[in-house]
Amino acid sequence: MGEKRVWGCALVAALVTLVAAGSPARASEPLHLTAPTGPHRVGATDLYVKDTSRSDPWVPSQNYRELMVTVWYPTDARRGTATEYLSAEESRLMVTGKGLEGVPPEIFSTVRTYALAGAPPAGRARSLPLVVLSPGYTQPRATLTALAEDLASHGYVVAGVDHTYENHAITFPDGRIAGCVACEQDSERPFFGKLYQSRAADVSFVIDRLTGRHPAWRGSRLIDATRIGMSGHSAGGASAIAAMVRDPRIDAGINMDGTTDTGGASMIPPAGFPRPFLWFGAPHHAPTPEGQDPWWDRDHAAMTGWKRWMTVAGTVHASTSDLALFADQLGIDIGATTSGERAVEIMRRYNLAMFDQHLRHHPQPLLDAPSSRYPEVVFA
Repeated sequence: MGEKRVWGCALVAALVTLVAAGSPARASEPLHLTAPTGPHRVGATDLYVKDTSRSDPWVPSQNYRELMVTVWYPTDARRGTATEYLSAEESRLMVTGKGLEGVPPEIFSTVRTYALAGAPPAGRARSLPLVVLSPGYTQPRATLTALAEDLASHGYVVAGVDHTYENHAITFPDGRIAGCVACEQDSERPFFGKLYQSRAADVSFVIDRLTGRHPAWRGSRLIDATRIGMSGHSAGGASAIAAMVRDPRIDAGINMDGTTDTGGASMIPPAGFPRPFLWFGAPHHAPTPEGQDPWWDRDHAAMTGWKRWMTVAGTVHASTSDLALFADQLGIDIGATTSGERAVEIMRRYNLAMFDQHLRHHPQPLLDAPSSRYPEVVFA
């Protein structure tokens, strides 16, 4: 099994192995996220955007790049229909595409979420920072929903991007479903350098469509375009670096457990990288001789601005996405000693602290020293 599967599919591979042998009773219960912790209710809406300035990187014969984006945001709505995590067909294609034998095909369509679909956005014009989220390779944008809902409940606009042809099912408004064309091309490590740069272009285009003169979302008036951050899991976290190097509008970034090995040169320019960045990962990313990702050492050293490197004891690569929650709910052991619920709590809290400090300019002591509230977090 190649490195692509280690970084892109490790969590769901654990799901299939253990669901097949696990408790049918627990597996039959609806999966659910944890409630957002902020003072605001949350709405969400899906957007379709089309970039006609470039060809698709995975299907070059397609002379445009089309993307699906979910935007989460504060709302005053008290009632409504909760957002769908994945459709039944998307869930089926995800389960089939990953070869998850023994997993009910519709399982990811039954996830209970907290955001209200299509609820009217609330807030003062140009008052809310924007955070862009990028999921792991082969993972849909939905797998960062717990983080997105929480940030939105604290007064952020959050845009989760599905990078077309990089996972097993993305549904467009006309009913077309795009599969994982990139999966046919990912056998060599330099593939990931291309992936990170492609995602960087996706993120810049999404920012354009949310903050430009003719925005794609009716609530874009809420966004303060001078305060933009980005966070991502796995390949999405590594892509945060590529996106920030490409786009000076992104003020702060977080890499959640993503290797920055591009198969070639560092994504960071020789002159360095001056904007704030948080490296946040499982213990295998600790800066020790036993560490498994020397590219973190290389790229962290090349950053010249505010930076922190933290690892979370008892977690694994999967712990910074929703799927760690689902593994616990299914009674699955993915190798973590820190529960999925606790891991998600920590991930949410440090993402919020990072963006509160660097987008809202509210000092966060949590980022400066170990906390007795979160003893799992180790400062490198």
